[in-house]
Amino acid sequence: MARGVVLGGGGIAGVAWEAGIVIGLRRAGVDLSSADVIVGTSAGSIVGSHVAFGTDLQALAAMTPAPAGAEAAAVPAVSLEVILSALAPLFDQGLDPAEARRRVGATARAAGGDEQPYIARITSLLPVTDRWPQRRFMVTAVDTESGEPVAWHGGSGVRLDRAIAASCAVPTVYPPVTIGGRRYMDGGIRSATNADLAAGSSAVIVLNAIGHLTPPEPLQRELAALGTATTLVITPDNAAAAVMGANLLDAAIAAPALEAGLTQAMSCSEPAQTVWSAT
Repeated sequence: MARGVVLGGGGIAGVAWEAGIVIGLRRAGVDLSSADVIVGTSAGSIVGSHVAFGTDLQALAAMTPAPAGAEAAAVPAVSLEVILSALAPLFDQGLDPAEARRRVGATARAAGGDEQPYIARITSLLPVTDRWPQRRFMVTAVDTESGEPVAWHGGSGVRLDRAIAASCAVPTVYPPVTIGGRRYMDGGIRSATNADLAAGSSAVIVLNAIGHLTPPEPLQRELAALGTATTLVITPDNAAAAVMGANLLDAAIAAPALEAGLTQAMSCSEPAQTVWSAT
C-alpha cells in the first residue's frame, strides 16, 4: 500500500503555490514528504526535490538568488505570444502527439541559449544537487528530437540537478538541457502533471498548479490510469488564481503565491488527511 504525490508544472508562481500547499498541509498534520512515490514535472520537480528530502520549502518564497555569474539565467523577456506559438503543435488535434512534441522540440533547439547559467539558476533552488533521495522520486522531461517522454529516478544515472533543469526548460524561455548527448525540454510538454506515473499507489494527492487554466480531460485520463487508487486533486482556488495571474514566470508573484497556497491549504487539509489515511 503506497502513497503517491504528483506535483505539476506552473512556472515560478506554481513553485511558490505548491510550496505553500505543502507547508500548510504539513502544519495541519498531513506530511506529503512521507510519500512512497513522488512525481515532479517542471515547477513540480523543484518542489518535489524538497518534498523528497523533507526540507523546508519556506525559502522558495524568495526564489533563492542565483549564484554569481548566473544573472543571465533570469527569466528572458519572451512574450506570452511567443511561448504560445512555440507550444501550438500540442493543441493541433490533427497531429500525432509524438510529432507535436518533436515540432515543439525543434523550436526549443532553434531558440538557442546557454544552458550552463540556466542550470546554475535551477541548482540554486534545490536542497541537494548530486544525489537522489532514497524514496522513489521521478522527474519528467521530453527529448527534443524524438519527442519521447522520460521519467528519471535515482537509478537512471542522471544527476539530479540536470534532470530538474531539463524538466523546467520551457521552450523558447530556457534552453534545452544536454544529458547523455541528447537535449531535453520541459516535462510539461508531455503532460502538465504526468499523474499516471504514480500508478501502483493506493492513495495519490495531485497538486495541479495550472488546473484553473487548462482543460480537465487530460488529468482525468491520467487519474483513470491509476485504477482503484484514492485520489485528491488540488488546484488553485479563486483567491490563489487571482494572485498567480496569467504570467506564471513573474518572480514578483512568488511570495504572494506562497501565501495563497498556505491559506488554501487550510481548506484542503481535511480531504487530504482522508486520502492520506486511506493507506
